[in-house]
Amino acid sequence: MELRQLGRTGLRVAPLALGTMTWARDTDADDAATQLRDFVDAGGTLLDTAASYADGDCEELIGSLLGSVVDRSDVTICTKVGVRRLADGSGVIDASRGNLLASLDASLRRLGTDHVDVFCVQSPDPLTPIEETIDALRLAVTSGRARYVALSNFPAWRTAQAATLLAGDVGLAAVEVEHSLVQRGVERELVPAARELGLGVLAWSPLGRGVLTGKYRRTVPADSRAASSHLAGFVSPYLTAEHSAVVEALCTAAEGLGRRPLEVALAWLLGRPGVSAAVLGARTPAQLREALDAADLELPEEITHALDEVSAPRLGYPEAL
Repeated sequence: MELRQLGRTGLRVAPLALGTMTWARDTDADDAATQLRDFVDAGGTLLDTAASYADGDCEELIGSLLGSVVDRSDVTICTKVGVRRLADGSGVIDASRGNLLASLDASLRRLGTDHVDVFCVQSPDPLTPIEETIDALRLAVTSGRARYVALSNFPAWRTAQAATLLAGDVGLAAVEVEHSLVQRGVERELVPAARELGLGVLAWSPLGRGVLTGKYRRTVPADSRAASSHLAGFVSPYLTAEHSAVVEALCTAAEGLGRRPLEVALAWLLGRPGVSAAVLGARTPAQLREALDAADLELPEEITHALDEVSAPRLGYPEAL
């Protein structure tokens, strides 16, 4: 895979990143090892995880694979923090200095490394002043525990504010947001802001939480996320008639090209302005291998235009006057 620059930083990443949300829960250690090996063998570089995935067990699993399956130097690790687990098992957003730095230290221990390449705040915290969050990001870099910092799921105005506060020293490297043919809301303000600020865009759920594979066109497969007790609510927002029209257009395009719908969906996304990488969250090695085939696909202009039209986000004031 040809590497892409992450925003205006010197960090370069492959266009397909490996997400690990299902690891240590729906994806066992053997399948995770196979995924990681296949990913690196295909030229992948960016491994995306979070302290909250499987309550830290995901990072523990990754740590066990570094050195045994691939070398630490083979992967660029991005981890997300900012969700604190309460005694009753629920989670709360906490982007305070204390929680972010404590979470980072815990992530480093689980991963078995002295630094992460990208340290990302998982969600905006309405109670913590943004200046305190930014101070923690700055300290993560200056202390050597992180090379770059990023934000996930922040609105455009908050992202611009954070980028301004970090300008002149460590800088903000990227934003990680949901972006796909069935979720283009970030194109209204966030992506234009990121491009203007020189931030890379890491797109999570690039296959629309699985619906852009086409597997939900007729029914809900028994072994799919939509049929699982803990992920059904994650998929259901895109199992609507509105999104079905996008999926049907995608499948028609894929049939005409002789490719799988997921390959066309990924190729469309990787052709969007500002997108540095699409974060693939495959549950099985077979699913990952199918997705990796998209790295070499360039869509004809007429197909890109048709997919743009059928999936266009609704615009209104003040984005469109």
